[in-house]
Amino acid sequence: MAQPPKVAGMSARLRATVAAVKLVAAEEIMPRYLKVAHQHKSDGSLCTDADIATQTILSRKLQAISNVPVLGEEMPEEEQRAIWQSSSDGLWCVDPIDGTSNFVHGLPYFAVSVALLREGRAVLGVVYEPVSDEMFAAELGRGAFLNGEKLQGHAIANSMGQALANVDMKRLNPKLAAMLATNSPCASQRNFGASALEWCYTAAGRYDLYLHGGQKLWDYAAGALILSESGGYAACIENDDFSAGDVWRRSVIAARSEALFVEWKNWIREQQA
Repeated sequence: MAQPPKVAGMSARLRATVAAVKLVAAEEIMPRYLKVAHQHKSDGSLCTDADIATQTILSRKLQAISNVPVLGEEMPEEEQRAIWQSSSDGLWCVDPIDGTSNFVHGLPYFAVSVALLREGRAVLGVVYEPVSDEMFAAELGRGAFLNGEKLQGHAIANSMGQALANVDMKRLNPKLAAMLATNSPCASQRNFGASALEWCYTAAGRYDLYLHGGQKLWDYAAGALILSESGGYAACIENDDFSAGDVWRRSVIAARSEALFVEWKNWIREQQA
C-alpha cells in the first residue's frame, strides 16, 4: 500500500458529508442514547428506533450531496444485494449506528459510518463517534482527517511483543482463535464491538494491530479508506489484496506500520496452516 499524498484540505463534498453526519447524529442518535427501545433482528443483532431514523434521514441528506442509491445496514439483505448489483454509477453505504449493542447498553463506543463507493471501491469515508465528538474522514488520494486536521497516526510498538491489538474472536478459524486466546504474540488485546471505529483507531495508532474474521460492506467501507489514506496497511486473512475479498464477509488483517503489518500477517497465516 503506497504512502498517501500530502493533505491540502477536505473537499467541499467531504465537508458536506461530515456536516450531514454530525447534524443527524445530534438530532437522531444522541437524544435517544441511554433511553431507546430496541428489538432483535433475524440474525440476532440489535436494532433501535435510532438506527432506523438515522438511516432514513441521513440517506436523504447524502443523496442531496451525490444522487446515487443508498445501501443501508438496516435494509433487508435482498434489497442490499440488489442495490449493489445495479448501482453502476456508485452508491452510498451507511451504517447508522455501528456498535448498536454498545449504544443500547450505554457503552460510549459506537459510531455513524458513511462511505461513497464508485465501481465497488470507497472514494470517500466518514466515521463519527458522537459521544467523544471525534470525526474521522478521508477521500481517495486526498488523505485522512480527524476533526478537520490531518490524521497524524503514530506507531508506539516496535514489535508484536509490544503491540496493542484489537482482535474480534467470533469469526476466526477455531485454531487461530485458540492460539490468540492462550498464546498471543501481542502485549495485550482488546475488542469493544464497533468495527468502523476499530479501523479508525488503528489509523490513529490507538491500536497497533487489527484482526477480524469477517465484516460486512458497511463495517469496512469507510474505515478501510481512512486507514489507507492515513498510511496504514490492510489485507485479508486469505490474500494480500484487501479489495479482492468477499464483499459481504471480508476478513481483515491490518496495522499502522508496514513492519508490524508484515510480522502480524505472517504470524496469523502460520496459525491457519
